[in-house]
Amino acid sequence: MSGRGSLARQLLGWQFAVVAALLGAVAVFSAVQSTEAFGDVQGRRMLSVAEDVAATAGVRAALADPLRYHQLPPFAESARSLSGAGSVRIALPDTRVLTSPDPDQVGEPMPVGESTVAAGRSWVGEVGDELVAHVPVIGDRGEIIGIVAAGVDLPHLFAGIVHSPSEALLILAAATVLGVGGSLLVARRVKRQTLGMEPAEIAGLVEHREAMLHGIREGVVGLDGQDRITLVNDQARRLLSLPERTDGVPVAELGFNDRLTDVLTGRAEGADQIVLRKGRVLVMNRVPITPAGAVVTLRDRTEIVALQNALDANRSTTDTLRAQAHEFSNRLHTIAGLIELGDHDELRRYVDRVSHHQRAWQGEVAERVGDPALAALLVAKASLAAEQGVGLRLDPDSDLGLIDEHLSADLVTVLGNLVDNALDALRGKQGWIEVCLTHRDDEVRVVVRDSGPGVAPEIAEEVFRHGFTTKAAEDGGGRGLGLAITRQTCVRRQGSVEVHNDNGAVFTARMKP
Repeated sequence: MSGRGSLARQLLGWQFAVVAALLGAVAVFSAVQSTEAFGDVQGRRMLSVAEDVAATAGVRAALADPLRYHQLPPFAESARSLSGAGSVRIALPDTRVLTSPDPDQVGEPMPVGESTVAAGRSWVGEVGDELVAHVPVIGDRGEIIGIVAAGVDLPHLFAGIVHSPSEALLILAAATVLGVGGSLLVARRVKRQTLGMEPAEIAGLVEHREAMLHGIREGVVGLDGQDRITLVNDQARRLLSLPERTDGVPVAELGFNDRLTDVLTGRAEGADQIVLRKGRVLVMNRVPITPAGAVVTLRDRTEIVALQNALDANRSTTDTLRAQAHEFSNRLHTIAGLIELGDHDELRRYVDRVSHHQRAWQGEVAERVGDPALAALLVAKASLAAEQGVGLRLDPDSDLGLIDEHLSADLVTVLGNLVDNALDALRGKQGWIEVCLTHRDDEVRVVVRDSGPGVAPEIAEEVFRHGFTTKAAEDGGGRGLGLAITRQTCVRRQGSVEVHNDNGAVFTARMKP
């Protein structure tokens, strides 16, 4: 049997259950309504019977004279027979019964319930299994000389339906039509929304979904229309460092940086958005869901970016070696030309100038920078800058001694990124780059100045947050992902990085040793 057929049978069963429940509710409602109508009509009728008996002159005369109490039963029985009441009783003001259809009640107190007849007021209400009307009998001097009670048995719950079947059947028929019509509409909507699948199939899909979400290595985050978390799989929780309970929590309250918040909420649009989160480089994609909400997938690209940085470092080394080879080739050509010309004196002076310049730069770097890795980086970057027509120099205030290897690795990352970005800003232009490295007051400071166009003030903070990949500062772009990694490295070292303009861009990075 197909899933659609099985689901159709279940929906049909649900329809019958809904109709049955609706019919039962209508039946109860009809019974209650009939009971209320009975109480209203019969209450007025019993009150009229009791008032007629109480107003009869013979009844009043008999109650006024104890010797005439025996005359009361015919009045009561005649009223009961003519009106169709269940009982008509006459009692004294102390509720002792003088006449009743039931001989056992004569001489006994008459139940009055919450009746107000003792206060001289007529009353209609339920006493036991009867609907009773109590009317006082007033004497010639205005005193209460007796009580007349006319009553009828209360019907059982569904007596109204039995006594008036046409009305009940009409209501039940209307309810049946409405119930069946509503059930069919509900069944049709359910079948359309579930694509005709069986409940077991739907449960299986939910189980497969849970297994898939928590088994894949991509992070998945679900958001509703108010940017609140509705779903997070294990990988997303790990990559975003989320707490255990996040369902219903707005993204703005999770302590994310502005860049990550913008991507999650859709303010930053585009595919493969790069986001940094606690030392991780994440690639995120956001897909809106109609009518409201979104699903965000994220991948960890920390290792790939690390490999890319390593390749960039190798490419930088290759470029540096190529620049040095080009520079040495030019010098060798010059030397060879001077030898052919036989100008040995000029040859000697040229070699001295080249050697002096190279030794002077290396000596200056070695004197002011005690870390071998940083010193080697500066020497290599100087050759690369020279090929581009840019001068690289050290600030006279530079003073950095020997440092541990972990701080050295972080400084190489920060200084390399800042110098590379300065070279990018000066590409195609003549200019200079100045580097200052200091270690004072338990703080290592790296300052890189350049004579380029600078950074627009309105994006001075944005370049670090967004990690733009555009290289041209004059076009309004940032300084690449390297600046975002630079900030991440500084923050991890309890420091900071900032930029301002002073005849060019000035980047200042601070780190704790």
